[in-house]
Amino acid sequence: MASRITAPGDYEGWSQQQLVTRIQELELQLAQAEKITTTNIEAQNRATFTSFPIPSPGENASKQTPFRKPPKQPSKPFDASKYSTRLIALKFAYLGQKYNGFEHAKNNKTRLPTIEEEVWKALVKTRLIAPTPQSPEEKRDYDRITKKTYQAWDREGADVNWDGCEYSKCGRTDRGVSAFGQVIGIKVRSNRPLPKSTPISSPETSTVPEETIEKTNGDILEAEEDQGAEDQKPFDDLRDELPYIQLLNRVLPPDIRMYAWCPNPPPNFSARFSCKERRYKYFFTNPCFAPVPGSPALYTPAASSGSEDPMREGWLDIGAMKEACKHLIGLHDFRNLCKIDASKQLTNFNRRIFFADIEEVSPLTTPSFITHTLLQNPNNASDQPKIYSFTLHGSAFLWHQVRSIIAILFLVGQRLESPSLVQELLDVSKNPTRPKYEMASDAPLVLWDCIFPHADEVQSAEQREKGYEDRLEWVYAGDEGGFEAKGKANGTPVGRGKWGRGGVIDDVWEVWHGNKIDETLSGLLLDAIAAQGQSKLGDGSEEVAGGAMKGGPRVFDGADFGRAKGIYTPVMKRERNESVEVINEKYAKRKGWDGGQRQKAKEEVADE
Repeated sequence: MASRITAPGDYEGWSQQQLVTRIQELELQLAQAEKITTTNIEAQNRATFTSFPIPSPGENASKQTPFRKPPKQPSKPFDASKYSTRLIALKFAYLGQKYNGFEHAKNNKTRLPTIEEEVWKALVKTRLIAPTPQSPEEKRDYDRITKKTYQAWDREGADVNWDGCEYSKCGRTDRGVSAFGQVIGIKVRSNRPLPKSTPISSPETSTVPEETIEKTNGDILEAEEDQGAEDQKPFDDLRDELPYIQLLNRVLPPDIRMYAWCPNPPPNFSARFSCKERRYKYFFTNPCFAPVPGSPALYTPAASSGSEDPMREGWLDIGAMKEACKHLIGLHDFRNLCKIDASKQLTNFNRRIFFADIEEVSPLTTPSFITHTLLQNPNNASDQPKIYSFTLHGSAFLWHQVRSIIAILFLVGQRLESPSLVQELLDVSKNPTRPKYEMASDAPLVLWDCIFPHADEVQSAEQREKGYEDRLEWVYAGDEGGFEAKGKANGTPVGRGKWGRGGVIDDVWEVWHGNKIDETLSGLLLDAIAAQGQSKLGDGSEEVAGGAMKGGPRVFDGADFGRAKGIYTPVMKRERNESVEVINEKYAKRKGWDGGQRQKAKEEVADE
């Protein structure tokens, strides 16, 4: 018996007339399909079942249609909840000349990026942090971060958001200032496996007696612990963890380098409040700018400097600077050696200095003409060009404190002031207001290190008289836990750490080498120009005409040149700023602050 054909409709219930009509419709459609009613293929044609015009091949019919890649599928949203997290500390270095300081201020667009912004972008790009979104749009941005997102951040700046990251920072360096030991605390993604969770029936939704459920749950958990101990290898905090240093250095600018991390900072760690000592270095050369040959470049030191020996413009008296440094050590009120930040409403300017000195860094590789006898300091002709640093260790620092101190030391070094000037400025009972003087340049200043002692070692600034030792257990690049496990030769990691391709040394070498070549070429150019023409240094037996000083010697402030100031006015005879109390009161009145707002502002520490 032939099988019955079933159609979309239920033909068994159709009448004979309905079936005949249906057959006629199908025959008509078949006849129309076999008959083409037009030769214009661009026209609509029911016979060919087209409801739109077909484009004509035209003249380029022989050309193939170019291949088009299918559109790229959007990346899957990143789900941070699938990963565990841990609080770590990161230590890194940066050269600050190309940045607008360390701290990023919200809604404050600047021409230059900040260090904090670059670090935040690197942490987000590597998915090491998952900030708590402040809006639905922001959540969408964090879930699907693309190349276009980073391009927009680089072009327009990023809205830095540390919410939910337990973020803290140690030093807040100003624009142009560098750091070799900056530290932040941050909660980051970890390789540590998440604890396994097994759904357990609740007494409310189960008909099993509660006593049975409790016993069963306990047996399951106990069995899981035993099974986990057998199957799961213990997690090693160093060997099994993400290579944080390498991940971040791949996406950071070349003048910002991570070089250490601390796996287990103490409980309640804060990079800001756990740091009890900060160390700064300010670098300078001696001579500090190009000396001028001949007697016109000699000047008589100020009477207050305590010396009558002539000085050659450009040279510094390192001994006098070292003597002035001794007055800084101890607990002092530094209101006359800082810049008053009225927004903080500070009234206590006492800061403890553990160490202050002028240290020789190395002999200076200089153009050969600088060592000529006609350019030597007549007071000490044996002085050779060298690089020095003003090294300062303290419990905490006020705004622009280091740059204000070194500016005064440079005046002492040029013998325009006596070393006792430091002592006078620290005596606020006799000098309650700050004389007007310019602070030193920002570029040579470096936040050298941040020190974190044990909690039981911490003392107040009034009690503590000597510095601390750093107790954080740092893992440095190249050490175990400071390199990537991938890329080994004979069992030894290649690069990806400290040495070799992809290592921190290789990265910093590129920065150093470029600057060293520039330095060498500039030095050779100085020698070439000094040796040309009739006004040459010769053998030193003849006087060489140099530029005569007008009014007084040029003043050095840490920049690349000396500034002409005319007749020098001693610091203590200059116009004074208003007192701290007046400055704070005027600012609070202008802002409309009440007592509570002023007290809140005081809680902020105005670090350098």
